[in-house]
Amino acid sequence: MLKHILLLAYRNILHDRTSFFINLIGISTGLASAIFIYLWVQDELQIDRFHTYNDQLYQVMKNAQTPAGDIKTFEWTPGPLAEALKAEFPEVLQSVGVVLEESGVQGIVQVGEARFKAKEQFAGEDFFTMFSYVLKEGNSEEVLKDESSVLISYQLAEKLFPDTETCIGKTLEWEKGEAQSLHTISGVFSPPPSNATDQFDIIFNYNYYLRKNPAVNKWNYGGPSTYILLAAGTDPKKFNQKLKTYLQEKSGEEYQHLFIRRYADKYLYAHYENGIPTGGRIVYVQLFSLIALFILIVACINYTNLATARASRRMKEVGIKKTIGANRGLLVGQYLGESMLISFFALCVAISLVEFSTPWFNQLTGKELSLTLDRPTLTALLSISFITGLLAGSYPAFYLSNFQPISMLRGKLGNILGELWARKGLVVFQFIVSLVLIVAVWLIYSQMNYVQSKNLGFSKDNVIAFKKEGELKSSIQPFLRKLRSLPGVENASSMRGELTHNVTRTFGLQWEGKNEEKRTSFKYLAVDFEFIETMGIKLLAGRSFSEEFSSETQKIIFNESGIKAMGLENPIGEIVRHGGKEKQIVGIVEDFHVESLYKEISPSFLYMSPKMDPQNILVKIKAGREQATLQEISNLYAEFTAGLPFDFVFLDDSYQKLYESEQKVATLSKYFAGFALLISSLGLFGLAAYSAERRKKEIGIRKILGATVSSIIGLISREFLLLVGLAILIATPISWYLMEQWLQSFAYRIPISLGVFLLAGLGTGIFALATVSFQSIRAATANPITSLRTE
Repeated sequence: MLKHILLLAYRNILHDRTSFFINLIGISTGLASAIFIYLWVQDELQIDRFHTYNDQLYQVMKNAQTPAGDIKTFEWTPGPLAEALKAEFPEVLQSVGVVLEESGVQGIVQVGEARFKAKEQFAGEDFFTMFSYVLKEGNSEEVLKDESSVLISYQLAEKLFPDTETCIGKTLEWEKGEAQSLHTISGVFSPPPSNATDQFDIIFNYNYYLRKNPAVNKWNYGGPSTYILLAAGTDPKKFNQKLKTYLQEKSGEEYQHLFIRRYADKYLYAHYENGIPTGGRIVYVQLFSLIALFILIVACINYTNLATARASRRMKEVGIKKTIGANRGLLVGQYLGESMLISFFALCVAISLVEFSTPWFNQLTGKELSLTLDRPTLTALLSISFITGLLAGSYPAFYLSNFQPISMLRGKLGNILGELWARKGLVVFQFIVSLVLIVAVWLIYSQMNYVQSKNLGFSKDNVIAFKKEGELKSSIQPFLRKLRSLPGVENASSMRGELTHNVTRTFGLQWEGKNEEKRTSFKYLAVDFEFIETMGIKLLAGRSFSEEFSSETQKIIFNESGIKAMGLENPIGEIVRHGGKEKQIVGIVEDFHVESLYKEISPSFLYMSPKMDPQNILVKIKAGREQATLQEISNLYAEFTAGLPFDFVFLDDSYQKLYESEQKVATLSKYFAGFALLISSLGLFGLAAYSAERRKKEIGIRKILGATVSSIIGLISREFLLLVGLAILIATPISWYLMEQWLQSFAYRIPISLGVFLLAGLGTGIFALATVSFQSIRAATANPITSLRTE
């Protein structure tokens, strides 16, 4: 029976090659899109989920209420929290405090003459028993017990000790900033896998960090991350209830409380609003999963429409089969077999397309994806293919098999289940999906262009940033003076932290007339001389920091929002208190962005710290001779750092990374929207061809009676263009609502104009008209004698 069904399916495919190729291209394109999305989604869902105790690993988080009543969520927790939770909560089997270097400033590891940069992490002794990082040498329960011990990655070990089999027990020197220390190697680990969010080269003892940073031991301090391993069967909601007031009791501060979230959720569910998780990367996972589903549905609609439209060709075949005893189940099996066969062919084509296009897709996504046809993947692909074939073939199968034999043999199909209206509705649905995707891509790109071109209040063009490393720790000012003297350098300065990702904030600023009941949050930047000039920040009043004046560490400069928040009318010369010390306001600068455009500009100030350890050096390069200037800076850097490699970034590239996810989503959406429109247009092409064929005798008679080519083209095209017009009307409010929700996440955003929908609709209409016109013109210019020859 199966052989009979497949043979009939094969003959029908040969009999109607046009429909077959339209369906093959549509379904294979849809399946290829779905496979790419499947690979991307699977990779996203596997981030941080490789740990053995994945279901029991949790991160302790902190919610803090601001004076305005908003709740801010932080990963920073007090230093003693990890040890206290393990001691006081029976549900906590293990706990670990972790400090991961995220400023981008790497320390220097030295053994003899070998010197290499390394990204450090501090971790408690339970680290390797809680997390499934691979320890190649050393005992997981012992490697982090001693404060002087250190673990290094296998790659770093090969660089430092190329001629020895083991480095356990050997000593290395660690240098970062002003700090230098000796440590004994207690273990070697494999570098974290690519699907781990935390990447590090060297691990130090957590207690060593606490001893070097005594302020972290205070309960009202936030710095380290705290991770816990809960006992199996522990209810996280009940544990959160026990944990809620714990920090308040320890610190005496009522405005903050603790809660836990699954460790593996920190990548996908990182966004919080008012203390409530509101998404993150999971939004894009859900979005692309939905896009994959809709693209497959659009491809299935093509098959359904073409199969039902061409049912008249097969009604006599069905009528004869039913007359000689074929039951409905056999007929349903035959038509589903056809759709399954096409879907299987399409899957083979789709796999070939994916294999060929994977390098391009990896370049777009920044991932290293590959289609491995192992049992789980093959099962998933065959399942998708089976479901696609089932969806595509179900309606035609049940539609055709339901006709009465007499009606079929007479050539009268009737109008079972409103077949004509159903077909038109499906065409409308296809173009609604395409239009929503097109509008979404358009607005995402427009918002990203707005983000890139908006005046940030500082100049990011031709500015490079690099880290202060090695011997620069004791010679930063001489280095900056030599930098400024280079012919291709306009100016140079330094700062603590990063300009495009500043997270420092204080509620402790004091000034005369301050309302003590109102806690105002200020962002602040510790900067060096020439910072304002180097970054092109506009000075509105007063002066900048300058080496011409003494005691500049006792001065402070505010932005416009900061002065407004304090309510000072004549601020120059006024005294404020920061960190328990008095500082005089000497300048006011125009508001500038120190965060992404998701957030509004905060009240902020600039100051010079007497013990400032600048992490970033900023250099403004003259346009036109960038390469020569970069080489001169590299030579100077090597002179001051004993030959360390010169690693730098352009500030505009660093700024673009703030929106890297959105850029990738926009690019991917662009291609998937194009695929959806292509598939929809293929279906329209097939229906137009069928319509022209069905009406060829009518067209022949009209031409004999004097109808013009243009009138016949209009006759055939009008029906389909009306459907596309209806799709535009329905898609407009849907796409407006969806994009309005997305744009609301930006504090600075573009308006949604009516022109976007008009242009998207016009473009889609023209594309549809071009698709239909090909068949319309072909039918209108055909010889009427040929059309009427059989009459």
